[in-house]
Amino acid sequence: MISQDDDPIVRFENVGLRYGLGPEVLRDINFSLQPGSFNFLIGESGAGKSSLLKLIYLAFKPSRGIITLFGRDIAMASRADLPALRRKIGVVFQEFKLLNHLSAFDNVALPLRVARTRESDVRKHVSELLAWVGLKDHMQARPPTLSGGQQQRVSIARAIIARPRLLLADEPTGNVDDDMGIRLMHLFEELNRLGTSVVIATHNMHLVERLGHRQLRLDGGQLRVKEAVSQHHSPERKPIQDLVPEPQPSKFTSPTQTMPPSPEPIARPAKKPRRAPPKIRAEDDHKGDPQTFGDPSSLENFL
Repeated sequence: MISQDDDPIVRFENVGLRYGLGPEVLRDINFSLQPGSFNFLIGESGAGKSSLLKLIYLAFKPSRGIITLFGRDIAMASRADLPALRRKIGVVFQEFKLLNHLSAFDNVALPLRVARTRESDVRKHVSELLAWVGLKDHMQARPPTLSGGQQQRVSIARAIIARPRLLLADEPTGNVDDDMGIRLMHLFEELNRLGTSVVIATHNMHLVERLGHRQLRLDGGQLRVKEAVSQHHSPERKPIQDLVPEPQPSKFTSPTQTMPPSPEPIARPAKKPRRAPPKIRAEDDHKGDPQTFGDPSSLENFL
């Protein structure tokens, strides 16, 4: 589902990224993502796929070049601008980044509650989506009690529940079996049909070739684009609009506002002194980190 008349939601112009004083791991990256496009990000292990995704979801600043996100030059964006930009992006992290003190249900519900969605709608849509990804009997389980594959499905559900304008997924099928992997891909395709642009980083070339979507291939730090070869048609399945609600604009006007109360009290850990966030290590194992915008998975970046 691509609208050629709309401006790209993401544009990279001569972008480079280096870690510390090492060589550039990404260099001269030029590409754009159209609204409603579906893209696979592929390449050998260590090619820089995760690094490219981190540039898109504002975890890293580029060493050079221009990145435009939703029409904004990110070099001109202040930290106060970042939460509004990040709320338009759903991210499936390779490390899951779930909140361990919350249940699976409350992790997935978080984006809806931040957007002040009615609690009755939160319960309906979160319950149906978790059941759809095979977690009906684990809704109240906390992440440490779940397997890697189950945590991955919770992470995916959280990323798509609010119908983001852009979905980024880093190896979303890496910890699930083939049947569940195909099922999750169908879910991403349904979200794409509703207008969400999708970028999926994967090593699974069988899925890439089977689905036939646009390919962004990283090789030697540079990016080559292969356009979609055909329009893929998936078999009939439950429409995603029956699983997730229509997106609603956030009513938050200040980072100090609190989330709406949950239907059941949520135990929260005692506050600890604020510490500097840990450095993010590159998949390429280079020493030193590029400049960062802060941890995009931190709750304070969404409020």
